[in-house]
Amino acid sequence: MSRLHAHRKMIKLAFIIRSLDGGGAERQLVSLVKALDKTRFDVTVFTFYAGGMLEKELEGCDVRLINLGKRGRWHLLGFLYRFARHLRRLRPDVIHGYLDISNLLALSSRLFLSGPKIIWGARSSDRDLWHYDWLRRLSSRLERIFSRFADCIIVNSRVGREHLLKRGFPAEKLSVIHNGIDTEAFRPDPSARVKIRREWGIREDAILIGIVGRLDPVKDHQTFLRAASILHKQRPEVYFVCVGSGAASYRQRLEHLIEQQSLSGKIYWAGVRSDMHAVYNALDLHVSSSQSEGFSNAIGEAMACAVPCVVTDAGDSALIVGDTGFVSAPLDAGALASTLISCLESDRNALGVKARLRIKENWSVERLAERTEKLIAGLLEKN
Repeated sequence: MSRLHAHRKMIKLAFIIRSLDGGGAERQLVSLVKALDKTRFDVTVFTFYAGGMLEKELEGCDVRLINLGKRGRWHLLGFLYRFARHLRRLRPDVIHGYLDISNLLALSSRLFLSGPKIIWGARSSDRDLWHYDWLRRLSSRLERIFSRFADCIIVNSRVGREHLLKRGFPAEKLSVIHNGIDTEAFRPDPSARVKIRREWGIREDAILIGIVGRLDPVKDHQTFLRAASILHKQRPEVYFVCVGSGAASYRQRLEHLIEQQSLSGKIYWAGVRSDMHAVYNALDLHVSSSQSEGFSNAIGEAMACAVPCVVTDAGDSALIVGDTGFVSAPLDAGALASTLISCLESDRNALGVKARLRIKENWSVERLAERTEKLIAGLLEKN
């Protein structure tokens, strides 16, 4: 039975996102559109750029994927013309942006369409924007200025909502819908553990601690690496892996830090992976050392694979792990190392079982889809 009343007409829903590369927001969008009730929603996903590694996941899912053919930052006229032409043809009832520039583009659709409801997606908490370029800082300011014109702003964490309120976003527009984790895709898989460890040259009896996330100052790999150095001196049998990619300059800084901390040979750089469920299964423990977070996909996915997590108290991370993991202060390598040791000395198998159950009960993809559908239906009923 449909989650919305059967007599209602098909709702035309368009999402806008920069690309479908392997980031957290991108994975959440793909999970959401796959789970939406296709008997009630006609779903289109617009991307600025083509070729994202997640595009294949939408094949056969009754989701229309339209690439707007953007060739670079300043390729604007053709890009905007194609966007307007497709929207006039589709006439969506709801346009849902994912992240800052996509949110602003969704709002601009009112220049050539009348009537669509505009939803913004905000997916992070407080962060220092001076780590980013001028365009990112400008788009953040424009978001704050124009936020009152969106019909609804979906925030994926409680901490993120509080941050937007402090920035001046209208409280009545903000709704919290936490991320959803696909517990069928992310599940315990012993064979995947063996496969990945063989690929990385990690013994089965070695302890492997991993951090999953883009190479970005906000994820604070530096604190993770300093904590790894402290831990290695006490537990030399422990190995570490970093999964994700980022700016080459930042990667070089991290590699220099590894040399300084005498961790060469103990850290494996895995880069971007498309087989993330297998990656999590290769770990004995997952770490999030972020300075700032919204709702971390990596934490939820690791927990769904029954991998216990050590997290910093950033965003909703402590809320996610609850009593199934350990929480440390941000920016404190000594505290993080001590917390890692506490987790290693605990009953990690029992924690992993509890962690998977916690995700299934609280943050499933089905719950994400149901809450999103309900919000959209409520917006349209206000007409």
